[in-house]
Amino acid sequence: MKGKKPLKRNVVVVPEQSNGTTEAKRPKIVTHPSHGTVGGLVLTLGQGDVGQLGLGENVMERKKPAFAKLPEEIVQAEAGGMHTVCLGVSGTIYTFGCNDEGALGRDTTEEGSETTPGKVELSEKVVQVSAGDSHTAALTEDGRVFVFGSFRDNNGVIGLLEPMKKSNVPVQVQINVPVTKIASGNDHLVMLASDGDLYTSGCGEQGQLGRVPERFTSRGGRKGLERLLVPQCIHLKVKGTGRVRFQDVFCGAYFTFAVSKDGHVYGFGLSNYHQLGTKNTCYAPQNLTAFKNSTKSWVGFSGGQHHTVCVDSDGKAYSLGRSEYGRLGLGEAAEEKSEPTVIPDLPKIASVACGASVSYAVSRDGHVFSWGMGTNQQLGTGEEEDVWSPYEMTGKQLENREVLSVSSGGQHTVLLVKNQS
Repeated sequence: MKGKKPLKRNVVVVPEQSNGTTEAKRPKIVTHPSHGTVGGLVLTLGQGDVGQLGLGENVMERKKPAFAKLPEEIVQAEAGGMHTVCLGVSGTIYTFGCNDEGALGRDTTEEGSETTPGKVELSEKVVQVSAGDSHTAALTEDGRVFVFGSFRDNNGVIGLLEPMKKSNVPVQVQINVPVTKIASGNDHLVMLASDGDLYTSGCGEQGQLGRVPERFTSRGGRKGLERLLVPQCIHLKVKGTGRVRFQDVFCGAYFTFAVSKDGHVYGFGLSNYHQLGTKNTCYAPQNLTAFKNSTKSWVGFSGGQHHTVCVDSDGKAYSLGRSEYGRLGLGEAAEEKSEPTVIPDLPKIASVACGASVSYAVSRDGHVFSWGMGTNQQLGTGEEEDVWSPYEMTGKQLENREVLSVSSGGQHTVLLVKNQS
């Protein structure tokens, strides 16, 4: 990215007023451009056989976006594999869907209670949430991270913070530096610290932790699961420039993107279909040369199982990776792409999102576009056919509303919308 001005994404840590105590040095508020601040309504669609639509016991699917009733306006709505996490304007978390591993963070012993939004008991004010296949993470306003649920690998449950131990309620992650952003893959968690360091935990089988050599990725080798589950910092140095510091981070299902403070894009994890823009899986961060050709800086990434969709500061959306089912949005003749390829016929885009084999883009003027596998009704077309080029989602609940964000899980999709003023 030589000669280009990286997008400024300043991370601000606002300290408490000092009263002479050690505790006063603890940051009061952490901010990051990714934190949601605009309140809205939640719409869900797709398959909901375990309650992930939040529409009650009797609603198993929705072909078009349906209104999910929550106690307050929502600033962030995230789809996990089979559950949904919503963050209220008050900083309160609400969850619904599958709770087999504790990913809802609340008691669902009452029959049917998992199929409608329920409050997670956490006294701290939360400013961001993330969700994976069977875990949820929450970032508080003072930079602490709480997690609930469990991570899994190819052989099953591996635990959350301790080997083979899941948690049905929020538990705090022990990191001695404030965190400003969190991101979840299917079974890994990445935390961006206020000093620009990255901490990772969870499954490392595909290299998605960026700090575990390949020979130790299967359950941690001789050190055991602690090597994977205890969050550790990624130490990355570049010859001549020293320690690399980061300003943003994003996750795909089994891989991670991180943008350094000088605007370079690094990646690690699974890349068997070039979803990182590299030919091989990366077990340590690689400076991704495939992302150096844009005339603009990169501002957003989202990854599915085997593909990536990204957006630059000019509002252009790109895709790369596996092409089956139309997930790249490049038409029926599209083949696997090893570098970011512009998705045609889209307006200026604000954000992008991926499910396993589906993709989405939200335009700057509040419209949402979908493409990819149609089997689970996640695209909002009302049909089950695959969609090979961007389709503008419509529906009664989208009328006179502006889409703020979109998130996609294993079989369902969640929209955050607001009424047009």
